[in-house]
Amino acid sequence: MKVAAAERAGMDDVAGIFAREFPAVDGYIQVGVAQGRVISVDFPARPQDDASPDHDLLDRIGACLNGEPDDFRDVTVALTLPTDERRVLEALREVPYGEAVTAEQLARMTAGLDDEDETDLRTVRDALTGNPTPLLIGDHRVRDAPGATPGDVAALCRRLEGL
Repeated sequence: MKVAAAERAGMDDVAGIFAREFPAVDGYIQVGVAQGRVISVDFPARPQDDASPDHDLLDRIGACLNGEPDDFRDVTVALTLPTDERRVLEALREVPYGEAVTAEQLARMTAGLDDEDETDLRTVRDALTGNPTPLLIGDHRVRDAPGATPGDVAALCRRLEGL
């Protein structure tokens, strides 16, 4: 436990943009980190010029894209979204690797939302498309609503998870 705490304490100082090319997605994945928290995951055509390819999370993403299961639940993510949308994404994080839900099920899982209310279902859809950290918060696990993960990457993730 002390080792994990020490490692985490060291991560609190980590900040920057990290990117690497991944053949499995035929492009780049770029991760933004501030104070040891992931603030963004993007799929740019080219990474930022100052992006470093060296980050443990990129290693884990690569392993996952090559078929090694990882739900990324232990990764600290900073969500700066409206409260209801943040709660939707937090609920989505509880959907296990290899399982999928519908938008209505996700609404039921989210405190304060009604799966029969169209405004609340729109909140779910807005949260999914505005997801700042796709892959880490698996919007590809929602069967009937688009997410922020690009379609080809979402299809790969669903295939890898058997969805």
